[in-house]
Amino acid sequence: MNLQLPLAQWLKRWLPPSKPGRRPFELIYAADECPPPAALGLLSMQHAATVLALITHVLAAAKIAGLSLPQTHSIVAVTLLGMAMGTALQAWGGRWGSGTLLVFQPDPMMITVAGAAIASQGVGALVQVTVVTALVTIGLGPLMRFLRPLFPPPVVGTVICMGGLALVEPAVRNSLGVNAQMQVDGVSLLISGTALASIVALSVWGGRRFKLLGLMMGILAGLLIAALTGRLVGMEWVASAPLLALPQPIAPSFSLGPEILMAIVLIAALNQLDNIGCLIVMDKTNNADWRRADMQMVGRGIRANGVSDLLSGLFGSFPTAPSSANIALVHATSSSSRVIGLVAAGLLLLIALSPKLTMALTLIPHAVLGAVELYAAAYLIVSGIELIATRALDSRGIFMVGLSLCAGLATMLMPGLSQTLPESLRFLAGDGFVVAGLTVVLLNLLFRLGTRRTAHGELDPALGPLTHQITAFVERQGGAWGARMDIVRRAALAALEASEAIQAAGGGRVLALNGSFDEFNFDLELLHEGKPLPVGDGPGATQYSTVDLHALLDGDAEDDSQLDSAMQRVSGVLMRNLADKLSSAAIGDDVAMLKLHFDH
Repeated sequence: MNLQLPLAQWLKRWLPPSKPGRRPFELIYAADECPPPAALGLLSMQHAATVLALITHVLAAAKIAGLSLPQTHSIVAVTLLGMAMGTALQAWGGRWGSGTLLVFQPDPMMITVAGAAIASQGVGALVQVTVVTALVTIGLGPLMRFLRPLFPPPVVGTVICMGGLALVEPAVRNSLGVNAQMQVDGVSLLISGTALASIVALSVWGGRRFKLLGLMMGILAGLLIAALTGRLVGMEWVASAPLLALPQPIAPSFSLGPEILMAIVLIAALNQLDNIGCLIVMDKTNNADWRRADMQMVGRGIRANGVSDLLSGLFGSFPTAPSSANIALVHATSSSSRVIGLVAAGLLLLIALSPKLTMALTLIPHAVLGAVELYAAAYLIVSGIELIATRALDSRGIFMVGLSLCAGLATMLMPGLSQTLPESLRFLAGDGFVVAGLTVVLLNLLFRLGTRRTAHGELDPALGPLTHQITAFVERQGGAWGARMDIVRRAALAALEASEAIQAAGGGRVLALNGSFDEFNFDLELLHEGKPLPVGDGPGATQYSTVDLHALLDGDAEDDSQLDSAMQRVSGVLMRNLADKLSSAAIGDDVAMLKLHFDH
């Protein structure tokens, strides 16, 4: 029986439509496509297994707080319910989600502050931590559409890159089994090396089918080596756990002091940078014509995170956030279907209701987890750099990105810098990801104060070839405005062709250039001598249609004048194809203006 057709029909009928966009050719299964049942099951299992390995974030907070095994298990089970709810809302889309394949994990940024809160006020304090985090997230969701100037691609790319860099230290520590004396454990290296080599080999050299299995096969290879070397321990816990049981909610406590509450609010607010970065990466993955962040979609995605945290947090869930490791899995498998997210959410729900499965899947050795983290770190670092490079950067952009990364790395490499600060700020100033994110946002605000959105440049033949001056003006202003690199290159070429077209039409030289920019429009105005260049389709207009050079070259010698005329029109043809809109007008005595518009 072919189950793919009913699944596809159900998807088309019931799922809210996702954002329209051109399908990337490299995707095997795009956002609105339904994989065959076998591939759907394998992909969903990989996503569930990947995020379950990250349940160690909850275990780390429980270790800081000194919780017992039953208390820890209750938090893990309820957190899995919150992860399932957030993943399902995100994949479903509509008003309460982004409509993308984003799987949720326990928020690693909250490990220290949650552990400290539980240690000081008891396990019930986790309810207040998660509820406060959720309220901050929900409050920021509707504001995203107004905050576009705060989060241009270089800012988001810096945050994503720093998120990958922050994963390097724990990933290497887990992969190598480094102890307090910085000694490497050979067995851990063998386990993580086998897992990582399997992931990379299948992702790079595997065919269509093997790419879908890359991460799962890597984890299984690592687990096999761990079992053979005696590193797969704790199976007796699995044998004693019941097969099915409802998670036990935690009695809430609302007694946290203002200092730790301020730390929670600030971390939750800054965490939205990571949320925005993950949502933008998935939006870019699903759209081959991606240009800029869709802040309305980002707002819906943040709202889904806040709602799921609020509902599950009332029962004692740990705060959640999008999993970057699962985004790396989307890249490795070339599959971003929303149906995968829905099925993965169903698997997380089933596992949350089964203590036996929860125990079994949280026994993944640290060395295997380290291999997965290394793959995710590599993907995030490159993705962040790629996003930064989509925009032209002048000296302000270079300093904004470079200084922010320096601040984050300095905090990571010199953790003692924050020890002299008040305890309420120590949580923030001691985290490299938070420091880099806050720095890049503040520097972007500072440098935007001096950014002009319009520019004027005079062209003087005494200063060199006009073509060089035109190109320099466009590239300089494109970098100052942070425009997309492809638009800057196209605008420079179109301006050069426009200058040629003006001269070919009998006009004089170009006198000056005006430029203007906002996030959606890039405009150039060429002020030139002579009459306006006819660019319309009416009588007397220069017809910039395709030139049939072959027919003219094969003609008689007496048609040389037609050939010369056609060659003069080539620049006009190129100009019209490069610019999205053209207009021309007279602005004075024997001075005219040609305007080139580019959609940004």
